[in-house]
Amino acid sequence: MTTAIETLLQKFAEADASMITLLAEDIDFRIDHYKDEADVSWQAGKGLAALGEILQRLAMEVFPKGTKALRIETTALDQEGWHLTRFEQEFFYGLGGCPCRSSTYILSHESDGKVDFFRETVTEIIDLSQATH
Repeated sequence: MTTAIETLLQKFAEADASMITLLAEDIDFRIDHYKDEADVSWQAGKGLAALGEILQRLAMEVFPKGTKALRIETTALDQEGWHLTRFEQEFFYGLGGCPCRSSTYILSHESDGKVDFFRETVTEIIDLSQATH
């Protein structure tokens, strides 16, 4: 069974605006970065109006050329509706001006098929133009 968070991330990667239908009106949303100096204070908000502004800014500044999902792997946690998702993606990082790969962990909660809590921790962003193959 596909979870709401998995469908949400897939729609995000496809730039499918219908992803908004998977979000609760009172969504509590935040993205944090591990050991990163970037100002991400704007990447947090409550409610769909705040999230709409965050998504617009992410699209312009972070993902101007979209993103490609490499891995979406979700594990249900012990309590109903809670999930931990590993999300890996490749994208052109607008702020850094380079192609990147990132690995993140998302703690989420869903109720009635909608995500109402979203905490993403970006653990690393790899500059692919600097990476050795």
